[in-house]
Amino acid sequence: MEKYEKLTGIAAPMPLVNIDTDMIIPKVFLKTIKRSGLGVNLFDEMRYDREGNEISDFVLNQPQYRETEILVAGENFGCGSSREHAPWALKDFGIKAIISTSFADIFYNNCFKNGLLPIKLPQEAVDVLMKDAEKGSNARMTVDLEAQTVTTSDGESFAFDIDPFKKHCLLEGLDDIGLSMEKAPAIDAFEAQAAQARPWV
Repeated sequence: MEKYEKLTGIAAPMPLVNIDTDMIIPKVFLKTIKRSGLGVNLFDEMRYDREGNEISDFVLNQPQYRETEILVAGENFGCGSSREHAPWALKDFGIKAIISTSFADIFYNNCFKNGLLPIKLPQEAVDVLMKDAEKGSNARMTVDLEAQTVTTSDGESFAFDIDPFKKHCLLEGLDDIGLSMEKAPAIDAFEAQAAQARPWV
């Protein structure tokens, strides 16, 4: 997993509440276990019509939002089933941070394990950020994980809380495997000691 760096990018407004994981990545695309290639199907049923043509008024199909890296969303983002494909699809599309008043617990935790930053803020702050995102590609929002702030294109800043361990993992690019590999010297020492003590095993 890549280390999470300070992000300044285009933010897209998605004010819908209860955006569930089936809206994020429909179940028909869950056959793969690869983390790549799902971005094209992100929000598939909202992005495309039945013939596979783009729906022009969907926010991520609009020219000013095609390079979106930040989503400002309605409450309870990521509810529904626990599919890890949802953060995979968001990350593959290019999304690096999602801002909302609330997230479904399993989706929230899956984000951290896949290098995405879900940010919880009060409704008043989300309203300001949503309005800033509506300005399009001319307005760049900044997410600073180290400082734990989100700053609008006009310089208005909001502080957010995050679990220190989750913050550490994102900043250092550590998923579950990476965390295990940090203990590699201790594991190797244990295995060597065990082999010496029980050579018949």
